[in-house]
Amino acid sequence: MNLKTRLIFLIGAIAAIGPFTVDMYLPGFPAIARDLNTTEKMVSYTLTSYFIGISIGQLFYGPILDKFGRKKPLLLGLTLYLISSVVCALSPHVYVLILARFVQALGASVGMVAGTAIIRDQYGASEVAKMLSSVLLVMGVAPVIAPSLGSFFISHLSWRYIFYFLTLVSGVLILSLKIFLSETHGYQPHMDFRIRPILYNYYTALRQSKFVKYTLGGSIAMAIMFAYVSSIPFILMNIYKVSAGTFGIIFACNAAGFISGSQFNRLLLRKFQLHNLTRIISLVQLVISVVFLILAYNFELPLPVFLAFVFVVLFLLGFINPNATALALESFEKNIGVASALNGAVRMAAAALTSAMMGVCYNGTQFPLIWFMVILSLFGFVFIAWARRSSLA
Repeated sequence: MNLKTRLIFLIGAIAAIGPFTVDMYLPGFPAIARDLNTTEKMVSYTLTSYFIGISIGQLFYGPILDKFGRKKPLLLGLTLYLISSVVCALSPHVYVLILARFVQALGASVGMVAGTAIIRDQYGASEVAKMLSSVLLVMGVAPVIAPSLGSFFISHLSWRYIFYFLTLVSGVLILSLKIFLSETHGYQPHMDFRIRPILYNYYTALRQSKFVKYTLGGSIAMAIMFAYVSSIPFILMNIYKVSAGTFGIIFACNAAGFISGSQFNRLLLRKFQLHNLTRIISLVQLVISVVFLILAYNFELPLPVFLAFVFVVLFLLGFINPNATALALESFEKNIGVASALNGAVRMAAAALTSAMMGVCYNGTQFPLIWFMVILSLFGFVFIAWARRSSLA
């Protein structure tokens, strides 16, 4: 295995631990509620606290990664994740679990920031996009196998074994990083680590028009994924009367669509410029979403047609996600950790806001999801096209 392939697997694994931690325990909500003598609503707050921790954690780790290097903060974050996973497994009360999930997210978030920063340390924008596409292939294992693996533990053992398993996984990752990961950004003794300079670094990043536009464009486009995740169970099982087993298969197939898009993206980047490909794909996504909306309002869409449109939209997201990230970070030669953290935090904020709005707007039909696809595709395209025009000016 060459160095680049090894790096892809390592970064894919540490980045995947975040979504894996969410997808794996979702089937356990009823069992957790029964065991801790609480309600499923209270258990759902463990998910809320996790997303809050992920958002805060990324901003927290950005300057740390720029000051102390990539490897040591990674090991620190994963150690924090390991300890909090044990606390999750041993939680005697739902409030302990809520707090432990928050701390677990603080640990997991380091992988989301450090992975992108490590790649950007070593490669230019086009190569970063290709590498991130490959990382997505590794990350894509999480939504495909995590729910089934979680269901296995719940059915045959206990929900607590999910967190024991995550403890084991984080331990293996820590050992792998110690052995195989080389430092790509050494300790910076002259970097000012006081609060005001750190905030100024974030402010400086926000003043970069190209970074802001590509970050917003990519974040808004990726928010489609979270609108989909938060509404598709109700659409498939309540409207189309799909069984739980069939839902799992459909969910895995759509996840595979997203991953496939990222791999086709890697191939097309050999023939097209990164900026142009991203703008074209964003426009195609908007057109497909509008056609989807028009057909939905004029015809009663059968399940295969509905799923085909959803698959295509998610497939196109597989192009936009790595490309927008690479373009956002392209102009940074220093403070890459800060830029990566800010990019990730904005994405998580857009995801959280979209999920909340989707919950409010859902009316028992598929129309809110399709409208969200159209609106988010439109604004995503506007920011990406605007960023391209700015870079040409």
